[in-house]
Amino acid sequence: EAIESFKEALKQKADFIDAYKSLGQAYRELGNFDAATENFQKALLLNQNHVQTLQLKGMMLYHHGSLDEALKNFKRCLQLEPYNEVCQYMKGLSHVAMGQFYEGIKAQTKVMLNDPLPGQKASPEYLKVKYLREYSRYLHAHLDTPLTEYNTDADLPGNFKDHWAKNLPFLIENYEEQPGLQPHIKDVLFQNFESYKPDVQELICVADHLGSMMQYETPGFLPNKRIHRAMGLATLEVMQAVQRTWANSKVRMNGKTRLMQWRDMFDIAVKWRRIADPDQPVLWLDQMPARSLSRGFNNHINLIRGQVINMRYLEYFEKILHFIKDRILVYHGANNPKGLLEVREALEKVHKVEDLLPIMKFNSKTRDGFTVNTKVPSLKDQGKEYDGFTITITGDKVGNILFSVETQTTEERTQLYHAEIDALYKDLTAKGKILILSAELGEVDAVCNLILSLVYYFYNLMPLSRGSSVIAYSVIMGALMASGKEVSGKIPKGKLVDFEAMTAPGSEAFSKIARSWMNLKSISPSYKSLPSVSETFPTLRTMIEVLNTDSSHCLKKTIVVV
Repeated sequence: EAIESFKEALKQKADFIDAYKSLGQAYRELGNFDAATENFQKALLLNQNHVQTLQLKGMMLYHHGSLDEALKNFKRCLQLEPYNEVCQYMKGLSHVAMGQFYEGIKAQTKVMLNDPLPGQKASPEYLKVKYLREYSRYLHAHLDTPLTEYNTDADLPGNFKDHWAKNLPFLIENYEEQPGLQPHIKDVLFQNFESYKPDVQELICVADHLGSMMQYETPGFLPNKRIHRAMGLATLEVMQAVQRTWANSKVRMNGKTRLMQWRDMFDIAVKWRRIADPDQPVLWLDQMPARSLSRGFNNHINLIRGQVINMRYLEYFEKILHFIKDRILVYHGANNPKGLLEVREALEKVHKVEDLLPIMKFNSKTRDGFTVNTKVPSLKDQGKEYDGFTITITGDKVGNILFSVETQTTEERTQLYHAEIDALYKDLTAKGKILILSAELGEVDAVCNLILSLVYYFYNLMPLSRGSSVIAYSVIMGALMASGKEVSGKIPKGKLVDFEAMTAPGSEAFSKIARSWMNLKSISPSYKSLPSVSETFPTLRTMIEVLNTDSSHCLKKTIVVV
């Protein structure tokens, strides 16, 4: 609707810079990169010094994975407006993401010095920058340490992780700062794509293709090439690690050599997702300090808040509404059998979320709002159910409704899910070992279902502070490839894999739905000859280098893997 209004405004006044800028931003929020770029360009043609357009265009380029281009916009923005906090923060972030730590930390420090005046609210950048600077120092110190020898979740102080993941102001008692940059560790240098050996070039091109298969075709998701490459490499590394495990080989992780556990498999993807965007804390919630776990950790998503509708999840409103209606009937059946008929009739008139408001008035307990929990059935103990996610509706009239979902990660809930995932992983490893010896069709099918079931519980557990969704999908793709199957279908328009898992009645239903679009094919033998991802990129430095390298050549030489 906004887009139509801005277009209308431009008909009346063709040189309306703010309308072009806002049009660009509206397209960016829909995830339409090309249309957004075109409108930002039009605004800058009318005024090349339009700071707000430079800032928004830079932000979009950063989240599209074009860090070099983004940086040019932030630098230009700062020439015009040296105290622009957003551009300063984003300049620091872009530098660090590309491995240029000296410049990055210099820019971050400028944001830190910009203390809010008494009574003034601190900007989001000011609140975040201290975390980014500490994390940047940590990354720099570990640029050349083999990734197998340390563990970020264990290294970062508990309170730091807790505050960072919850987006709290940086007030941490007795916090010991990370040491400053050590001069003998040099910044990451740009790697030319041609300087990689041909088999590594092939690896990068295959990774780009695999990563693009994880893209959500849903309004609100801007494609990010950098995340595509990172998660494509994660998929290949998962495939290689799982194959090794099924062949009884050990892996080296966190300074120990042992057989791979399920968390190690996810940790491969966590490692790539983390370095692709250092702005986002991708942390295991069960590794947080015990105190914050006992209070519970909430992953919260607003679906409707007042006038604002979250379009990413539009496809799921109906499904969730249907579920709520069922729960309301069960509730009234137990607590208000006399009024059940009246409730049932009223529910038939409910077609959108706000139609529930009158029904809430039927019961004094739900007058101001109510919550509903989804249930996740256990495979291990038939008949047992775990808490899925919580749906909350509050409000008294249309226009001030809050309709939201959240997963609450408590220690007890985590242990129940872990037991489920442990059992499935054990089963998967046993079946995988048989599969490697004899490729019988029935076995492949069983392995495929085990992989999808295992990840179904991971999605419902939501065990990471960020990025659970793409991390889980790259594990699905990698483990399936280890079993000889390749995902050749894209995720359908409007579908989000995490919400498919969270709203499916059980793991079998989720497997069925996922398989319907994955279009699994036998894997091409050329994957076997690809070099080892973990040996090719053994350090943060080599990982950042490969994420920085430009691979537009991939399109020219069609990928062999068809």
